[in-house]
Amino acid sequence: MTSASIDVQSPADTPAVVLTIAGSEATGGAGAQADLKTFQELGVFGIANLTCIVSFNPNDNWNHRFVPVDQQVISDQLEATTAAYGPALDGESVPGRPVLDTVKIGMLGSPATIATVAGALGENSFQNVVLDPVLICKGQEPGHALDTDQALKAQILPLATFVTPNHFEAESLSGLEITDVESLKAAAVRIHELSGAAVLAKGGVRLEGPDAVDVFYDGETLEVLSAPKVGEVAVSGAGCSLAAAVTAELAKGASPLEAARTAKDFVTAGIRNRVASGAPFDALWQGGAR
Repeated sequence: MTSASIDVQSPADTPAVVLTIAGSEATGGAGAQADLKTFQELGVFGIANLTCIVSFNPNDNWNHRFVPVDQQVISDQLEATTAAYGPALDGESVPGRPVLDTVKIGMLGSPATIATVAGALGENSFQNVVLDPVLICKGQEPGHALDTDQALKAQILPLATFVTPNHFEAESLSGLEITDVESLKAAAVRIHELSGAAVLAKGGVRLEGPDAVDVFYDGETLEVLSAPKVGEVAVSGAGCSLAAAVTAELAKGASPLEAARTAKDFVTAGIRNRVASGAPFDALWQGGAR
């Protein structure tokens, strides 16, 4: 009887480890599911800590049904993840073991969850904190949603190193009306001034013209990223996947601008190869670039 040999990877071959703190979206098109598929496609080891469960309601115009995860459960997930992949307790690196220093923040959904996650971010020295600033979840009570938005801006935005707001979120964060590329540029600059983070402000299909346009700004470089529109309707998971792609590329050592460019190409390919369903929206396919 012979024993099988195990080919252990060398430290140089070990994938970067990334964490998404986000909600579960039941149809698989967005949320943590989209993040994990993006991480896998881009060659990093993805971990998901869930903050809420979101399921569209086909009997109510496909609005969201939102159920928060218990705060202790969120804390337990974060504790386990950072203990397993955070720096060693003595501060020394362990050969062959990657260190989790890059995290993506997605749907948080409540002021309580925002406080829990902000505390975890403060306790851990993450080099990259990518914020997809999900400000509104359809189906939430309006007052609660407003409280959540304000808490996100006050507690999470200052901790971010990279922010990826969509058209609505960029208007909300900047206080500016966005009607064209020039106003999108102004919003990106304003959000950077408020947060200190690199910004990829997404115009997407919501601005007129043949191209889906996004704007990158990091305090020094302002660059317009554009690609021909693939239809005129937003696709589920595009925003999640864009932020997740930025996260993956930063974890692999890319600069913020390089990460933004790669993420734009990744999402464009995923939209072009979208997945249809019985829902009134299509979903981005993370394998679209293959």
